[in-house]
Amino acid sequence: MTIRVVIADDQVLLRGTLRLLLENAAGFEVTGEASDGAEAVEVVRGGATDVVLMDLRMPRVDGLQAIRAIRDDTALDDVKILVLTTFESEQYVAEALQAGANGFVGKGTDPRELLLAIETVARGDVMLSPAATRALVAVFTRSAAPVPQAAQQRFDALTPRELEMVVLVAGGITNDEIAARLSLSRHTVKTHINRAMVKLGVSDRAQLVVLAYESGLVTPSGRPRSQ
Repeated sequence: MTIRVVIADDQVLLRGTLRLLLENAAGFEVTGEASDGAEAVEVVRGGATDVVLMDLRMPRVDGLQAIRAIRDDTALDDVKILVLTTFESEQYVAEALQAGANGFVGKGTDPRELLLAIETVARGDVMLSPAATRALVAVFTRSAAPVPQAAQQRFDALTPRELEMVVLVAGGITNDEIAARLSLSRHTVKTHINRAMVKLGVSDRAQLVVLAYESGLVTPSGRPRSQ
């Protein structure tokens, strides 16, 4: 299956480099480019997009605004967004994931790792670079406020297996890795995760990760909270 990619970045040279990389890699097709967030939304709405490579700092309309606009359009629910930026700051990571991004990698990422990241979000997994993961954990480490009981109770509707899946997903484990660890098929893992997402009222894995941290289900150490 060919992954159709839209590149959104205000740097012409970088867009050209990314296009060259993708067009020379098997299984990828560049279906559009954008120099700011407004153009990115317009291109994506034009169709033929599986993954958007989204820069955050762009003129006129930035990447965060573009992510929110795409997520607000129900016709674009299947479009995945991989943030590609030099600014893996704590605030940017948290805001991008809360806005609906599916992954976050730095512009210094090795080309092979970037292709893997695109494949990862295209199949529905969350992709966070080590720096982005540290930034996300730092945000919730600073948030020392007690977690409301009602927030914790959102997870009471989950089965023990579904709860286990959510903890693993929040730890950055992919479906394939979960399947290998628990000796399950990838289809079974995906089914459990999808059921958990429906019960929790979240639309994608990135939001599932954010909810797991916000609710206190998973601590910044990556461990589940004590029961």
